[in-house]
Amino acid sequence: MPIKSRKMSVIRSNQTTVTEFILMGFSSYPELQVPLFVIFLLIYTITLSGNVLIILVTTVDPALQNPMYFFLRNLSSLDICFNSVIVPKMLADLLLRKKTISYIGCFTQLYFFFFFGTVECCLLAAMAYDRYVAICNPLRYPEIMNRKACFQLAAASWLLGFPNSTVSAMFVFSVPYCGPNTVNHFFCDSPPVLELSCADTYMVQIEALTATVIFIVFPFLIILFTYVRIIITILRMPSAEGRQKAFSTCSSHLLVVTLFYGTATSTYFNPKSKYSPDTKKFLSLSYTVITPMLNPIIYSLRNKEVKGAMKRILYQRIFAQNKIKLVLPLS
Repeated sequence: MPIKSRKMSVIRSNQTTVTEFILMGFSSYPELQVPLFVIFLLIYTITLSGNVLIILVTTVDPALQNPMYFFLRNLSSLDICFNSVIVPKMLADLLLRKKTISYIGCFTQLYFFFFFGTVECCLLAAMAYDRYVAICNPLRYPEIMNRKACFQLAAASWLLGFPNSTVSAMFVFSVPYCGPNTVNHFFCDSPPVLELSCADTYMVQIEALTATVIFIVFPFLIILFTYVRIIITILRMPSAEGRQKAFSTCSSHLLVVTLFYGTATSTYFNPKSKYSPDTKKFLSLSYTVITPMLNPIIYSLRNKEVKGAMKRILYQRIFAQNKIKLVLPLS
């Protein structure tokens, strides 16, 4: 049964306005609060360390100074930010009895969720375009994907997050919330928050549909088009070795796209589905918590260049330490 917060201010004799929300999270499973905290803390630690490692390796190693790893650094930075918008608050709520978030805090969380989600869609499309040029037009790849072009694509991906997050968050919080104030989710996502509105949300839903088409569907169509062209080009290659090598350069990105879009679309393209609220929460976990953890693992395990760079850095570190140990006794 939803818990009603007492912290509301009366604005009329017969109407109240919500000043804070209660994030229900996983409170329907009280016996799992501590185990879930441990699991999510471990996942968050792996996410941070894995993505930081990818950023460091692709920055330091001279062999990884090309467009693909430039975009990968951006993706790892994005995953750290995206994960940090949700997980710290979720971890705190698993241990605290009072699982509240202020009205401004809920707006801020939703704003940055929209922002980083939009950036991820655009950045995955930019990465797909990079692979398309590399495989379908390899002779002109250095010319097309030069440093300036890479910077412009990455900057455009980050900048496009602002208009969507600003407009979408303002639309969600433009409608009044008069109570109840219990959000049946582990973070302030738009569908469960809008369920609490005491006004018509038709215009908000129209805006959400428009934003979805522009910032989610359109980037996905770009990715789909590029991979159709990539697959056609690979199938036309004369040698099996060439086909395997070409596919290996984009398999990691394709797997990341499948994980992100596969789980996100099941939540946002079918909001009135037969899925229970708990099922939707676990679906949301997959693209907000699990996918950012898996991205560096996928790129590390499936990419020979990244694995080779990690081995070189590790070898240099061990060699440097052994050299210091050999020099110290002599001094």
